[in-house]
Amino acid sequence: MINRCRGRKIKLHGFNNLTKSLSFNIYDICFARSSSSQIDYLEYIDEEYNSEKLRSILEEVTNIIQAKIVNISTQDYDPRGASVTVLINEGHSPVDDRGVVAHLDKSHITAHTYPEYNTTNGIATFRVDIDVSTCGMISPLRALDFLIDSFDSDIVLMDYRVRGFTRDVKGRKIYIDHDITSIQDYISDEILQKYSAYDINVVSDNIFHTKMVLRDLKLDNYLFGSDSEGFSKTEKIRVKKLLRKEMHEIFECRNIFQEG
Repeated sequence: MINRCRGRKIKLHGFNNLTKSLSFNIYDICFARSSSSQIDYLEYIDEEYNSEKLRSILEEVTNIIQAKIVNISTQDYDPRGASVTVLINEGHSPVDDRGVVAHLDKSHITAHTYPEYNTTNGIATFRVDIDVSTCGMISPLRALDFLIDSFDSDIVLMDYRVRGFTRDVKGRKIYIDHDITSIQDYISDEILQKYSAYDINVVSDNIFHTKMVLRDLKLDNYLFGSDSEGFSKTEKIRVKKLLRKEMHEIFECRNIFQEG
């Protein structure tokens, strides 16, 4: 019988071997009428979320989860995109009997960006993938609100899983060391009110999936470029339908509106 030990602190024996992994896909959608405006949007996004900006975001994530940076690697790509990888530990640097600093926690944070656009309908999409994987007592769930607020998050797809096991002082296996029934438990009410959220959880296996899409679509926030101004009422309705279609297709992970 699995001992989940929810609702109370567990005294562990030795190192906590549980691995807590949080994965994000965050999407920002916009409409750019002309090819030049679409390219301008991608250039803007590429500059706005270059490797230095991603680095600063991940450094703050490290602070929020009370970890310590061991190493950072950054990379910008041609023509567009960026990646950052951060190795972290629990905020201390254990020293072995030889006086050598040991990196025990095998924890990391990564971010990768993927800008793209559709030349046929003027929709441009920016996606950032973020993975926070920790061992020990530090938890990636502490950084949820900050990560969502760090981007123009129209759609957020999140997976959280606790893997492996550790042991208590009596040698019994512990498969999770904190209370959770949904990722939404760790997102502020202020943020949740802005989104429609949906869960697919396998609580018995410590697997949690939440996806969120913005409730309100204010068209002016999604238009990019001077040639996207001065739309007629009919054109505004058409563009708004295109944007909502794009968002729901990504949210559902399928083409929910068939052409023709």
